[in-house]
Amino acid sequence: MDGAFRKIDIDAFDEDVLLESELYEPDPRDPSQVLDEAKAKSVAVRSLLSKGDIAGALVTILENAPYGANVDEAKNLTLQTLVTILNSTKSTDIPNVVKSLPPDTQDTLMKYLYKGMALPGWGDVSGSVLLGWHEKLTEVAGVGCIVRTMTDRRMV
Repeated sequence: MDGAFRKIDIDAFDEDVLLESELYEPDPRDPSQVLDEAKAKSVAVRSLLSKGDIAGALVTILENAPYGANVDEAKNLTLQTLVTILNSTKSTDIPNVVKSLPPDTQDTLMKYLYKGMALPGWGDVSGSVLLGWHEKLTEVAGVGCIVRTMTDRRMV
């Protein structure tokens, strides 16, 4: 028997194939520009943390978060900076900090919490920190925040 027919990619002939590029607008910034912004944000966050401004640090790191292809280094730096913020926050301060965040920033924070949970061994952050933030964020933003995070195709 001839098995050559098995090597044909039938998806190439399908007109109804949905491409990833059709799901969301790509990040218009250059990857090197995104990395430079992530480095600048990291420095700004450390300054805000030294002043005790947790909410300001969160807003700074979560605004205009890197997404899409070719910005993996900026994504990792942003996640590491966010983990620093999460680890340096007292659990009693979390509800007030989360309440002070705008709704879009809350959704982005939820994306990063899930990204942190997806890391093998959860990376540099303990599970209790991520789950504590998740609990408080869900109490404030509701389950709609989870739904928006799961359905948004812009992966951080």
